[in-house]
Amino acid sequence: MSVSALRNFLCWMMVVLCPLSLAAADTGSAIVHSKGGVWVNGTEVADSTAVFPGDLLETKPGFVASLDAEGSSVLIQPESVVKFQGTFLSLEHGSVSMGTSTSMSVRVNCIKVEPVSNERTQYDVTDVSGTVQVAAHKSDVNITQGGALRKASSQSSPSQSATVHEGQQSTRDESTACGAALRPRGAGNGLNTKWLEIGGGAGGAVLVLCLLLCKGSNPISPSQP
Repeated sequence: MSVSALRNFLCWMMVVLCPLSLAAADTGSAIVHSKGGVWVNGTEVADSTAVFPGDLLETKPGFVASLDAEGSSVLIQPESVVKFQGTFLSLEHGSVSMGTSTSMSVRVNCIKVEPVSNERTQYDVTDVSGTVQVAAHKSDVNITQGGALRKASSQSSPSQSATVHEGQQSTRDESTACGAALRPRGAGNGLNTKWLEIGGGAGGAVLVLCLLLCKGSNPISPSQP
């Protein structure tokens, strides 16, 4: 096989394979800012670090962390455990203060808190001792419990939804809303999705390179070796 033919073959193989890597990279990420006392997946971090869906964040007593995602900013209060899921946060313990214009939601077990509209919304969600407290500071939020978020049972009740209006707050008893099933607590998934991000970034660079090669290559002809 000639050098030109080999180059064309490799080029088109990369064109086919690179979109798979780019698709794997199509996951949200965020930046965590801290001044100490913040753990990501069990490792203490300082200053700023990137987090990816599935990463577990924990703040120690006396320390807070700020999380910046596209269109959203979150203040994670001391002694909180939060799993970042890209488009929403899973609060396992503690308190978060959310400001979002992209409808980022917060979930506590089977309870989901989300903005009513796409307007800038500010709200707090606290989960301490089995009591979930929601406070709406700017715009309204909906609280949904049960339904698809609830563990299936032979006598499961339908979803229940309520609106917390701006300036108001509401509480839910977690065991009453979700049952006594324990939520898993741990440092994320076995396969951290940040490696998919890294692989996707490398795939993007390879795609650009291969397109340049394809553009600069000449068709195979008998006159060329």
